[in-house]
Amino acid sequence: MIFGNAAWGFRELPLEEQLAITKRMGLSVLELGIANAPKDLPLGGDTAAVKALYEAYGISLVCAATGNDFTNGNRDDVCKIKTVIDMCADMGITYLRIFAGFSPVDEVVGEDWDNMISCLTEVAEYAKDKRVIPVVETHGGVNAYEDGVEHFHTVTTNPETLQKLLALIPENVGINYDPANLYAVGITRPDEVYQAIKDRVCYIHMKDFAPLPSGHLKPDACGTSNMDWKEILSGIGERDIIALFEYENTEDVEDGCRASMEFIQNIR
Repeated sequence: MIFGNAAWGFRELPLEEQLAITKRMGLSVLELGIANAPKDLPLGGDTAAVKALYEAYGISLVCAATGNDFTNGNRDDVCKIKTVIDMCADMGITYLRIFAGFSPVDEVVGEDWDNMISCLTEVAEYAKDKRVIPVVETHGGVNAYEDGVEHFHTVTTNPETLQKLLALIPENVGINYDPANLYAVGITRPDEVYQAIKDRVCYIHMKDFAPLPSGHLKPDACGTSNMDWKEILSGIGERDIIALFEYENTEDVEDGCRASMEFIQNIR
């Protein structure tokens, strides 16, 4: 695996500091946040300057992440994603991590399901000409509480709807496999989901959720839940695939990413 850092935990840090942390950790990849969080590169931002900054730090600019929701019954995010794809093409980025959406899986039916498929298809066809691969994350919906979060199933965490979705969208759409997101919605064997979708997996997010007395979850470093990381890593095997540490808490993101990296290194 080729290890790096994911964008989300760095959302409150300037890009140069994100790159400096990644370099200090001895990693070679940093997922670039675009138009999804406070410190992200905005739409229409200076792509040449970003590319030069990555080159100066010796960090690979191969994947980016943005935000969208195609399950809420509208098409508002299609234009945004196309703009982000153009920016990725300018920077030579191969993978753009997007979402199918965050509505509860039982609500994405009929016209809403058809609209989601249509949006993903349009984005995929546009990306094909730009040589950018859209990558849909396995991500549940999230309810936030004072002490933590609660995840619920969406179309990309429910194995049945995930398979149905993949059968209906263009083959150039990949998957960002996030085992912790699957575990958070109650899937005790995320490795089994991986085996069913591995031909579409382009890269991986590595994080964890610590259980709280309330029943809620606290985003944390890898190894803080009962999820079987050895089984997950065994299932992935020796694939030459990008694996990004996604520590979600901004206040100690470098420490959290380091803890995840050390945990994964120790059990491999």
